[in-house]
Amino acid sequence: MWLLSYITKNSLAPPNAVKGNVYENGTAVTASGEHRSLRMCLPYGIASIPPKNECAVVLPLDDGEVSLGVLADTEGLQEGELMLSSSGGASIVLKNDGRVLINGREI
Repeated sequence: MWLLSYITKNSLAPPNAVKGNVYENGTAVTASGEHRSLRMCLPYGIASIPPKNECAVVLPLDDGEVSLGVLADTEGLQEGELMLSSSGGASIVLKNDGRVLINGREI
């Protein structure tokens, strides 16, 4: 979570990020309170709506709140590898040795 680390180091006041469960089409989170109509903070070119009941991190900003995403399951990944996955089970894994796995099959 480099973004949270960066913001924390470069803020005069702590950002007070919270985590909680996603509900209502991925745009709302229940944590210490209710956070609704959240915007998503994702890397450029990636769009995602988190499924219900995932654990999301919410960060307050000057003009509202954003969801930084959900806590990821990194089981089976090595440092430096990347996995894209859907709630339906589809996945793409970029391996350190140059292999690409789509739904577990090497391409």
